[in-house]
Amino acid sequence: MWIYEKKLQFPVKIKNPNPKLAQILISQLGGPDGELAASMRYPHQRYSMPYKEVVGILTDVGTEELAHLEMVAAILHQLTRNLSEEEIKNSPFATYFVDHTTGVYPVAASGVPFDMKYVGVKGDVLADLHEDLAAEQKARVTYDNILRLCDDPDVREPIKFLREREIVHYQRFGDALRITQDKLDSKNFYACNPAFDKGCGK
Repeated sequence: MWIYEKKLQFPVKIKNPNPKLAQILISQLGGPDGELAASMRYPHQRYSMPYKEVVGILTDVGTEELAHLEMVAAILHQLTRNLSEEEIKNSPFATYFVDHTTGVYPVAASGVPFDMKYVGVKGDVLADLHEDLAAEQKARVTYDNILRLCDDPDVREPIKFLREREIVHYQRFGDALRITQDKLDSKNFYACNPAFDKGCGK
């Protein structure tokens, strides 16, 4: 399924540690609209998708989300490596440090650990695709908010790249929805579920 290149999708080279910024960015690791949720959501939705073209899009986007998870983890690691005790004490990262030292652990910026309830899988082609469209927009907004709070160019550049990919993913899921709508009979558009009724829309 994968060909793994041992390099990040976009380079991450952060010169200045910043625990305060790490505390904000960590939401895109383990928050409700972060990369871990996306990397779990799309591959699991594939199994109830009736159309191979849509399965292909979910596979493509889902595997790319794993690459984004890796990027966010690299950013967090580089922002928190070699911190002094004083830097930790005087930042909101101190409470995280008590539980995880500087290990990369999926939590939201609020400190709430990752929860599988963030992963929307309904088993209905229309519900899941609308979930995906909304998820990509929520992730884009989170990156917008991070950019508003971040002035380090070493961090901003990979974050801008990740934000742009959310927009591309939104467009891909728009394609998936159009494919689905084309395949469904207009009379049965809301009345049938192709995951269970194999004749639906034919």
